[in-house]
Amino acid sequence: MQIKEQEFGNDSHLITLINDQKTELAVTDFGARIVHLQTLIDGTKRELILGFDHAEEYLSKDAYIGATIGRTAGRIAKGKFYLDNQEYQAKVSEETGHCLHGGDPSFEKKNWPYTIIKGENEASVIFYLTSPNQENGFPGNLDVEARYTLTNDDVWRISIRGISDQLTLFNPTNHVYFNLTGDVTEPIDQHELWLASQFFAPLQKDLIPKGEVAPVKGTAFDFTTPKVLSDVFISDFSQAKMVGGMDHPFFLQKTGQMNQVAKLTSPDKKVAIQVATNVGSIVLFTANFGDDAPVMRGDKLVNHGGITFETQEAPGSERFESFGDITLLPNQAREFVTEYQIKK
Repeated sequence: MQIKEQEFGNDSHLITLINDQKTELAVTDFGARIVHLQTLIDGTKRELILGFDHAEEYLSKDAYIGATIGRTAGRIAKGKFYLDNQEYQAKVSEETGHCLHGGDPSFEKKNWPYTIIKGENEASVIFYLTSPNQENGFPGNLDVEARYTLTNDDVWRISIRGISDQLTLFNPTNHVYFNLTGDVTEPIDQHELWLASQFFAPLQKDLIPKGEVAPVKGTAFDFTTPKVLSDVFISDFSQAKMVGGMDHPFFLQKTGQMNQVAKLTSPDKKVAIQVATNVGSIVLFTANFGDDAPVMRGDKLVNHGGITFETQEAPGSERFESFGDITLLPNQAREFVTEYQIKK
């Protein structure tokens, strides 16, 4: 394992972990985010994710890309939630009136202190953050640890651990976008997806979950048998047409163990990402930016230029018991773990 550190702008750093197969995982303390995931395909380095070259670009273009998201990933309707029969008001967007990704600014715009641990067969960067009581309206002093690990067998593992001194909400994720072509001008249409989910959460027009747990069977959102993503983009399915693709929570069978939940395969079949996680849902967002997509590493990102695997409890869990539980009990740690295995 090799480790490199360099400046990344905005008083932040870029830490690159390189394993024995020359796969590279680069992360930054700005937002505790992933910046690069590169691997050798036919002797040539291929980028597998979306990202920018400087911290300032994340600030000016899209601060969520690749970031650790919290305290609560996804949308909280009108920012309102209840704990022990007490109502809380989280910070909302002036534009939508809802709370997105824990309120703006949050985890994604902070520089996180970090330590590096180098082992024989893996290396880790551990980022630390304390979110103070009542930050963006959430109760409790929350200590967060986001650990990025690269192993010699091409696994990128992300674990996000939280502990609070008060009852609070905690539902973090990592907002990585994959595009396995390595070309941001190529849409993900011909990527093949398998997803171990038989149910999803339909959305209202404002992207807030309706509270329903709906079967994927008979819809464009059924990936229980692998199929290409263009099937969604060309379908007449009302939920797909409403958002221009996918931006939906999919429910997973939660066992408390690490379960294989998804596999994304490149159009040329030369690389795939296998996803395993210990959480109860996964939000798939197909970068439905239209013409508003940013310029990225010299090229304008195409519409549907990436797909997220936001492993978390389903957004709306603070309102709908059937969705999951995102309460964090006082002084009891909770850890969200996801592994992305590169298969060649």
